Amino acid sequence: MAYAITMDACGGSDVFKSTDIEMPAPGPGEVLLHHEAVGLNFIDVYFRSGLYPIENFPAVVGMEASGTVSAVGEGVNDFSPGDRVAYAAPPIGAYSSDRVIRADALVNLPDKISHEQAAAMMLQGLTVQYLIRQTYPVKSGDTVLFHAAAGGVGLIACQWLKHLGATVIGTVGSEEKATLAKTNGCDHTILYQTEDVAARVREITDGKGVPVVYDSVGASTLDASLDSLAPRGLLVSFGNASGPVTDFNFGTLAAKGSLYVTRPTLMTYIADPAAMRAMATELFDVVGNGHVNITVNQTFALKEAAKAHDALESRATTGSTVLIP
Repeated sequence: MAYAITMDACGGSDVFKSTDIEMPAPGPGEVLLHHEAVGLNFIDVYFRSGLYPIENFPAVVGMEASGTVSAVGEGVNDFSPGDRVAYAAPPIGAYSSDRVIRADALVNLPDKISHEQAAAMMLQGLTVQYLIRQTYPVKSGDTVLFHAAAGGVGLIACQWLKHLGATVIGTVGSEEKATLAKTNGCDHTILYQTEDVAARVREITDGKGVPVVYDSVGASTLDASLDSLAPRGLLVSFGNASGPVTDFNFGTLAAKGSLYVTRPTLMTYIADPAAMRAMATELFDVVGNGHVNITVNQTFALKEAAKAHDALESRATTGSTVLIP
């Protein structure tokens, strides 16, 4: 029987439980999907903890997975049973062995990309695509600061940025993570726990600062991010790993050099299915051509979702993690 990792309320990882579910037939415009691998991401923690609201319980978190089409509903012409597909799209519900999902959320998975790679890269890879190709289109010769460079998003970003001809400065939490980031294209690493991030950025850039900072950490890195920017630079704040930024004084932006701040989300960029598929095509191309390597560094059984969340929140993981139903 199909099962899902459900929760009856928000809280710690102990709210998760495995629940058998009956799978309905797909309706018009829908696909019944058997999951082969499910991606683990910090957004799952945000929903589980209640930082991002959930309207109805019991709930199933998870935003991305890859799998095989089991059946299609009326009006679905782009997919057939047996097709290999992947997705990173709302609504939440990926922590399950099987799922009914709207067809326009899916992309066909090229044969050269495994299900584990797909589940590890859809949300993170599409996030990198919109960050470095759309929010601030990085050019050859740019120097950028990327926080959490040894994380799943960070490792993809370092490789892709290097492919674009950028110089990458990355913050990391340990020497081991520094080595990992450098192996994946990061030119300079900063140990954020022991080094002054902004001072090191100024040192590396001969005092100029960088035109863009990509920050998924949030509250604890805000000041360092702003102080690392060149005049009229852009802070791209796209996550809250250390907690959300609150009570921000916009006058700070003027005082620090007429800076810009944006708080984008992947969901805005992939809201149009055609745009989402174009982004996925570019992602598959850079992976398929060897410019970006997708390495799954941790694997957990889906029923070990609580253990996986604990590892993610304690920063015990590097790169990408997938859950196997």
